[in-house]
Amino acid sequence: MCVLESHIAKEQKEQIRIQEYAVGIFNTVATKSAIKKAIKKKLILVDGLPTSTAKIIIGGEKITLLNPKNEPFRKQLILKLTIAFEDDYLAIIEKPPGILVNGNKFKTIDNALQQNLKKSSQVDAVRPRPIHRLDYPTSGLLLIGKTSSSIHILNQLFEQKKIKKKYHAITIGKMNSEGSIKTNVNKKTAISNYKTIRTVKSNRFKFLNLVELSPKTGRRHQLRVHLLSIGNPILGDQDYGIESLILKGKGLYLHASQLDLTHPFTKEKLSIKSNLPKKFKMIC
Repeated sequence: MCVLESHIAKEQKEQIRIQEYAVGIFNTVATKSAIKKAIKKKLILVDGLPTSTAKIIIGGEKITLLNPKNEPFRKQLILKLTIAFEDDYLAIIEKPPGILVNGNKFKTIDNALQQNLKKSSQVDAVRPRPIHRLDYPTSGLLLIGKTSSSIHILNQLFEQKKIKKKYHAITIGKMNSEGSIKTNVNKKTAISNYKTIRTVKSNRFKFLNLVELSPKTGRRHQLRVHLLSIGNPILGDQDYGIESLILKGKGLYLHASQLDLTHPFTKEKLSIKSNLPKKFKMIC
């Protein structure tokens, strides 16, 4: 086995286990689950010795990733991304529809980040990593961490609900001017607020609405499930639609249109907005 990648740990103010610290520091083993598997297979060394998931990182340790098969580095994904904001700590990119954020496939946003973003000059610079997810068919703003500390802090801000997200969607059927939806999604409480911006008549769907959505929780497929639950599914939703009203071939009309947060390092108030896709022009 040969050394695939190595990393010198940054000094830590608080105790952190290697399975958390190592997320994002390697190009070829990026996720927490992949890190745990590599540790179990003794492919990650700390100061030259095999380690365990409980190992505490304090700073200064040399963390090494071994390549069991002597495989070459993974080829680069050529995928041009639009950058809405970028500095030395974080970035916000525009995710195109029809692409996974991360996963086992080669064509993912995760695999395209290094080729689109500038390398951070910070001492704890790591491979850029997505902080949250957008569904495969959803387009819009995606937050990216570029250093070990920013990835850690941005994840905490999401958990503390200090990062606000807004979406825009086109929905089917007559809707109230505004409202709040509260149901269980994946057996957990989920809350979404909505505001109807415009409604037009449609021969096929009777009514189509441009709607602004503000999720207060972050459950998987939450907005899509919630809008179906009140009888107003998102146009083009193949999974959470009404059978006779599913529009095929145009994709999902759901766009992550705004991110609001306080920059964890510069303390700047960021309010990043994204233009709606051209296909929304049918109602805008």
